Amino acid sequence: MEHAQVDEVCLEQTQKYCVERPIYNQELLEGQLHRRERTPQTLRQKIAHSCRCSSKKAKSHLYSFLPILKWLPHYRVREYLLGDIISGISTGVMQLPQGLAYAMLAAVPPVFGLYSSFYPVFLYTFFGTSKHISIGTFAVISMMVGGVAVREVPDEIISVGYNSTNVTDTPEYYNDRDTKRVQVAVTLAFLTGIIQLCLGLLRFGFVAIYLTEPLVRGFTTAAAVHVFTSQLKYLLGIKTKRYSGPLSVVYSIAAVLSNITTTNITALVIGLTCIVLLFIGKEINLRFKKQLPVPIPMEIIVVIIGTGVSAGMNLNESYKVDVVGNIPQGLRPPAVPEMQLIPAIFVDAIAIAIVGFSMAVSMAKIFALKHGYTINGNQELIALGICNSVGSFFQSFSVTCSMSRSLVQESTGGKTQIAGTLSSIMVLLVIVAIGYLFEPLPQTVLAAIVMVNLKGMFKQFGDVAHFWRTSRIELAIWVVAFVASLFLGLDYGLLTAIAFAMITIIYRTQSPQYRILGQIPDTDIYCNVEEYEEVKEYPGIKIFQANASLYFANSESYTSALKKKTGVDPCAVLAARKKARKRHAREIKAANKLKKKAVLKLVNLTNDVEANVKHEIANDELPVNGKFASADASVPDTSPEEHEHFVEPKANIHSLILDFAPVNFVDSVGAKTLKSIIKEYKEIGVCVCIASCSGELRGFCELYGGQCVSSLPSGPEFSAVRYLSSINTLHNIGFEEKQARMH
Repeated sequence: MEHAQVDEVCLEQTQKYCVERPIYNQELLEGQLHRRERTPQTLRQKIAHSCRCSSKKAKSHLYSFLPILKWLPHYRVREYLLGDIISGISTGVMQLPQGLAYAMLAAVPPVFGLYSSFYPVFLYTFFGTSKHISIGTFAVISMMVGGVAVREVPDEIISVGYNSTNVTDTPEYYNDRDTKRVQVAVTLAFLTGIIQLCLGLLRFGFVAIYLTEPLVRGFTTAAAVHVFTSQLKYLLGIKTKRYSGPLSVVYSIAAVLSNITTTNITALVIGLTCIVLLFIGKEINLRFKKQLPVPIPMEIIVVIIGTGVSAGMNLNESYKVDVVGNIPQGLRPPAVPEMQLIPAIFVDAIAIAIVGFSMAVSMAKIFALKHGYTINGNQELIALGICNSVGSFFQSFSVTCSMSRSLVQESTGGKTQIAGTLSSIMVLLVIVAIGYLFEPLPQTVLAAIVMVNLKGMFKQFGDVAHFWRTSRIELAIWVVAFVASLFLGLDYGLLTAIAFAMITIIYRTQSPQYRILGQIPDTDIYCNVEEYEEVKEYPGIKIFQANASLYFANSESYTSALKKKTGVDPCAVLAARKKARKRHAREIKAANKLKKKAVLKLVNLTNDVEANVKHEIANDELPVNGKFASADASVPDTSPEEHEHFVEPKANIHSLILDFAPVNFVDSVGAKTLKSIIKEYKEIGVCVCIASCSGELRGFCELYGGQCVSSLPSGPEFSAVRYLSSINTLHNIGFEEKQARMH
């Protein structure tokens, strides 16, 4: 058995194939093929076809828009229900304190965090395609919402209508400020949802690909720093202004340090104790993950303990510890968002929509790949858009997927979206029945929960070392995203990071890698000749490859790299030829002058000899055939055979192959550059061919470059032998030309 396996492995390693076929170029190949006839449809026919609806098509669209109709009838109760119940309870227990805490980040009262943890989560059950992500409040999105709310409703505007010198301590001030900020947050959620919904309906789910992983990780790391600094005042019990916009982190830290002497020691002790307990609970959950049936819900435990201690010791009145305050029971009636705020927050809504979608779809893809199902990016956009836009009518702010809750929902056995529904029902019970019990909860406890949940984001600082080893360009994207988001604010920082990422794409296409390919002996495999010693080139043939498309930004670098790598510059060769011709002409001219002088000298000397020494014996000195030996020595050989020995500078190659396999597109500038390359090399006797060029590229090049753009066979059917037969042909052509010159 072992011998059979060894023989099979050896057979796999020594398998060979042989391809025998005529040698084609593109013109000959197309001459033997027949194109399929396609009748183009008119615009009216296209519209009629798209509007045509059958029962099957209508059913498909309905299932696509409401995925619950597809998976709920096939729900396996015995297999899925227990896991979904445990997962829903665990996620709901985690969602309660996070909803309260992240509402503080959004600059709205805590109860609105509970609303945002109920409506969107419940709606996602019907429209979402991921079975494991947990929709709801998230630190980064909440921080972005809070920045917009504080910018549009700063403390100075609210204090104008009050005459008291200490207006910030009055309940009317807080009510008025919070009401206006809730209006901003709700309108922002509505606009964010509409943008996501429109992008989803227009099938623009691909926009998330422009948020590359280094950009997102750098952005979220900077957001973690923003969130951490914003919670310092709650942890220390300090009264400071909330800042937003550029340098808000610097201003927040400076405000905390300037008021550090007013720290509430009781609030600080409670907060630090909660941080320690939360870290211990998370470490236990991590180390004993396999032994524990469900993770220890340390956050809700800390909330319950903090609420009990605060109520029993009356921390608010006795020690001036800030508490959550009023949590109204029941659900609010729906209300229309303030539409007049839309122009002021439109750009922020776009940023929140894109960031929220990228967070959700990235986590959804991870779980889908792990559990073997697929998600629809466009439907995820639609689902998030409905969650945000519809939820805004019920006073919820912008939401997205939470990383920590999603991991809990998946790790505790969640199988379907039912787990999310159960978690939202738990939040509903708190809102309707027992929400008032959390009114004594100290705000420092919520600050501790927020800070501890940032642990995973702060670990992303390790990306710097990782990207330093792997890709300096991705490191630059990470650093720019982090620094810009940290100092310019999350909105402007995100736009700056996206712009820089686009610039890196242009830089990469402007500075591609150029290489000369050679053949591995006895194979049809071609590799970079500078990397492997075994790779050999055919004499007189160069294969040039660039790993980027040819367009206006890199056409000049493509031409210069081609001349440098091949060692043949047509302009230099033509200039050398011209210089050699001029030099040869000068030499002939000088030789003619010398010849003329020698003839005149010879004539004069002959006359003198005839006049003065007619009777002397000078037969030996007389010229032979009219020439003297001394004169012959001074006259250069200017016979016509001399021109035959003159050799013009020639290129050391006779054929050049441009490998277009990595080329995705060519613009008009690139096509004209290609035409110029072919024309220049043709002038010095070098044949230029294009290999692995798609039909679309070839047609475009011929449109702008003319029929001089010739190509070797292309397409997947020629990928394995794209050079071999053509190189043999070119090699034979070069050999025949050499033989002809020799004869």
